[in-house]
Amino acid sequence: MATASLITPLHLSGNTTDSQNTQLQEFLGEAVQTAYLTAIEQIDRQSAQTVLDMGKKLKAEVAASVVEIIHRNTASDKFKDEQAGSDRTYPPAYRVRPVEAQVTELKKLFPSLGSCHEKLARKPLLEGAEAWFAIPRWQALAPTYNEAVELVLRVLATKRKFQNRIKGRMGPTYLRQSERSKLADQILADQQQGHDFLVMATQFGMLHRGCSARRARIVMAGNEFGLGAFAVACMLLTHPERLSAEDTLMIDCGGDEYSVRGDYTFDRVPLFDFDIAGIEFSIFYEDRSRNLWGTPSGFLYKFD
Repeated sequence: MATASLITPLHLSGNTTDSQNTQLQEFLGEAVQTAYLTAIEQIDRQSAQTVLDMGKKLKAEVAASVVEIIHRNTASDKFKDEQAGSDRTYPPAYRVRPVEAQVTELKKLFPSLGSCHEKLARKPLLEGAEAWFAIPRWQALAPTYNEAVELVLRVLATKRKFQNRIKGRMGPTYLRQSERSKLADQILADQQQGHDFLVMATQFGMLHRGCSARRARIVMAGNEFGLGAFAVACMLLTHPERLSAEDTLMIDCGGDEYSVRGDYTFDRVPLFDFDIAGIEFSIFYEDRSRNLWGTPSGFLYKFD
């Protein structure tokens, strides 16, 4: 089995630019200079010598503190009021099946699907991810993303009690993938060329429970992206237990965007909900938080 040292995050936005590096160096240098000037005003000659005697230890502590502060401040405060407390969890019966079993089930439902690089699921998971899932490339099932979503929803309706509240309003003027999720799909496809399935490290909503869809998007890690209706529907086909109880965590599909009037004003997000009538597929405002829902996401890795 691979070790954690052989698998690292692959950030969607790429490496820092030369301009960013220069600006970071300048303002961090200014911060260190300010700290120095403040400190020497507050210590005497003996204390200063004690600090100097610390040498390498003090230098390492300062460097570690600066790095920690930088990482702490990479999380945006944007939309921070759009987060509700939530104690919702996954249903007790929910367990993630091996990727091989997922592939077998999906091939039964979609016989045209081909190969899967199943061995990727033997690699360790990094922070944030819960499990490995096998999700078909939507291009292997339909000419467009919208048609692929409608296809998997129709199949889901044959397996579960299911209501589609936006049926007939799922064309490209209504529903689309977010740019970040489209980019992630392309990166995964490039990494797993020749396969109809994408083996993907995911979390099924718990990490961002209680957040509005747009708050969840803004706080995602550099290698993280929201999952859309297509991916979530496929995951529900292989894991029906995930939506099987009313008092558990429901699902919003933050990897997709929805325009309620079909006028390209994409300010809603698709949802999967559950009650005694079964699964309901509908939409909700992207800027409203509710303790009932969580946003599933995937994580990109750089494989050595």
